[in-house]
Amino acid sequence: MSTLNWIKSTNDEWLPFESFTNLENVNANGVYIIWHGGQTPRVVYVGQGNICARLTAHRNDRTITTYNQSGPLFVTWAEVRAGERDGVERFLADRLSPLIGDRHPHDAPIPVNMPWAA
Repeated sequence: MSTLNWIKSTNDEWLPFESFTNLENVNANGVYIIWHGGQTPRVVYVGQGNICARLTAHRNDRTITTYNQSGPLFVTWAEVRAGERDGVERFLADRLSPLIGDRHPHDAPIPVNMPWAA
């Protein structure tokens, strides 16, 4: 299993998806997870690519942002080499069953640690 360094705030808290600042300064490529908190937290979306570009687009996507009605939206990401991203995304999607997205890569899953694991 590969160990990823999942990003949190400097206060060691999950980043609020819709409002964390300095998104334009994020210079990372890898995989990311968007989820909502609340009574029954669920993963909303799992994706990959240029983190700044992808999250900027998702912030304007009502299909994703409408889930803030279920609880606050959060995001985390981890840098992953280009050749491994498809497999890592496949693993995350298989394990987390996101509410949105059914076009995940068909590559063999590459197991990684979950962001919520101690």
